[in-house]
Amino acid sequence: MSKLESRQLMPEPPDNQENNQTGGDMVRSKLAAGALAGLVGGLVFGIMMQMMSAPTPEGGKMPMMAMVAMVVRSDSMAVGWLYHLLNSAVIGALFGAVLGGRVHNTVGGIGLGATWGFVWWILGGLILMPLFLGMPAFAPLQMPPMRMVAMGSLVGHLIFGMITGLAFARLYAPSVRATTMI
Repeated sequence: MSKLESRQLMPEPPDNQENNQTGGDMVRSKLAAGALAGLVGGLVFGIMMQMMSAPTPEGGKMPMMAMVAMVVRSDSMAVGWLYHLLNSAVIGALFGAVLGGRVHNTVGGIGLGATWGFVWWILGGLILMPLFLGMPAFAPLQMPPMRMVAMGSLVGHLIFGMITGLAFARLYAPSVRATTMI
């Protein structure tokens, strides 16, 4: 039997397996890959926030995740987690939509993710969250007791972004899946 005849007898592989040399499936939508990547990054960042504490106006301390719950007028840690993970998925999906086409390898994903995390530290950690909690924008940098919290938030947002970028690259970017295994 010739090669041509034997090839015609073999079933064709599905399109998503033809070019995927690693054997894993990729997510075809940049939005979906970004949302999943954001959940991965958000889980890590959420664990960090669960361990971090912030000063209260009364002089006590509270977990950062409890402060996240206060944004939606709740004192439930579960609500804080739900709200945080929802935001993480949306911010991850936005990463996929805005920067996903620029991610061609894991290093690029991590770098763009770090930049994305920095942007969201400014938007979320320094502007939106203080405003939702009744404080002025940039209050964490202006209030001496909150400066360490702001720096912890910066580190957390950078880590969130880097993990989101890495996960996005692994889930979506074809050149990453076909050529690198980090």
